[in-house]
Amino acid sequence: MPLPIQPLSPLDGRYRRQTSALAEHLSEAGLNRARVHVEVEWLLWVAEHRLFGAEPVDAGDADALRQWAAGFGQEQIDALAEKEAVTRHDVKAVEYLVRDRLEQQGLTRLAEAVHIACTSEDINNLSYALTIKAAVDEVWMPAFRGVIDRLRELALEQRDRPMLSLTHGQPATPTTLGKELAVVAWRLERQAKRIGAVEALGKFAGATGTFSAHVVAEPGADWPATASAFVEHLGLTWNPLTTQIESHDWQAELFGAISHAGRILHNLATDVWTYIMLGTFTQIPVAGATGSSTMPHKINPIRFENAEANLEIASALLESLSATLVTSRLQRDLTDSSTQRNIGVALGHSLLALDNLRRGLSEIAVSDAALDAALDGNWEVLAEAIQTVIRAEVLAGSSQIADPYAQLKELTRGQKVGQAELVAFVDGLDISDAAKERLRRLTPSTYTGVASQLVDRLP
Repeated sequence: MPLPIQPLSPLDGRYRRQTSALAEHLSEAGLNRARVHVEVEWLLWVAEHRLFGAEPVDAGDADALRQWAAGFGQEQIDALAEKEAVTRHDVKAVEYLVRDRLEQQGLTRLAEAVHIACTSEDINNLSYALTIKAAVDEVWMPAFRGVIDRLRELALEQRDRPMLSLTHGQPATPTTLGKELAVVAWRLERQAKRIGAVEALGKFAGATGTFSAHVVAEPGADWPATASAFVEHLGLTWNPLTTQIESHDWQAELFGAISHAGRILHNLATDVWTYIMLGTFTQIPVAGATGSSTMPHKINPIRFENAEANLEIASALLESLSATLVTSRLQRDLTDSSTQRNIGVALGHSLLALDNLRRGLSEIAVSDAALDAALDGNWEVLAEAIQTVIRAEVLAGSSQIADPYAQLKELTRGQKVGQAELVAFVDGLDISDAAKERLRRLTPSTYTGVASQLVDRLP
């Protein structure tokens, strides 16, 4: 696909390579391909079921018509542009394009079956449902899963690697690097299930959702049953109660879930950026790359900064889509029409962020030296363990120490305390020998609980 001349959006220019797969579904051409598909399928459905007096189409003609629709390309794009220049109506142009094809195949007798009893939104809502579903299932979700899979891989590799936690930016109870990565992977897995569970709904009930024209033209048909069967034939779920438009609630749910996933990814991007700053992660140099135009030593965390920026844009657009699409004045207004044309833009920024995160997570290495130094420099984090053991000893009747928390607070709060000071403190405690021995053996590196085993909770 050739680059547009002077593209306004970076998604169609600088970042086209990373996002072009979405254009197959969510571009104007992708939408028109789906419109042609829906129009052809409805025409063939009408003929097959002899609705409105139409005669069946033989299998060869039906296959040829479907192959033409599936092969929608530049020739059809150009023809539609010419027709829309006259009709000033995109769906009507599609109708005329299908009529032309019928004439070419010698099926002119079926011309009036094209778009019969349909309002434009009957075609549009099904086309959007098909393109959004395909874009998410075939393009966005594989990229999303790529990030989850990389996180899972890192979590398993680093499950036993102890690290100092930082709560409120201050040294806290140690964990393992693998467990912290698993936390993010777990959160993202939940969102993947939510996104995958959203049903793509479709309506096919005429100008105000009442089948009025259908009933007058073909009074003997069970139109709700027919519409349901046709929508499900397209691989969608039928919405039985609508106005002229399908209410877009499913789209709002989907975009809201993708935005939520993006917020979690944003948290990942800022955390990894911070770990790079702290030296927990080092960046693997890429041959020939430049980090700074003036400082040769730099390797900037651009993958995570790019992801952060694009996730912010994506969430803003996705949340705007979710808020706007669920409102339509009375039985119809056109605000959704312009809004939905930006679905590809919203998912494009999200897809770009996913690409950067996956690549960024493959270009970092763990600094054992930095992790060990942070642990060895913060023995005071063991105060939690010591005061908790004392409390347990008091409860068991093995100690009479009053307010053990206060004693550890006095010893450690706002101060650096080393191993020697903590061991001396433990030796002076009125607790059992077994408890003292457990505490003497404890180090920041071994004070990680069951962090390693928790990684196994990943699905």
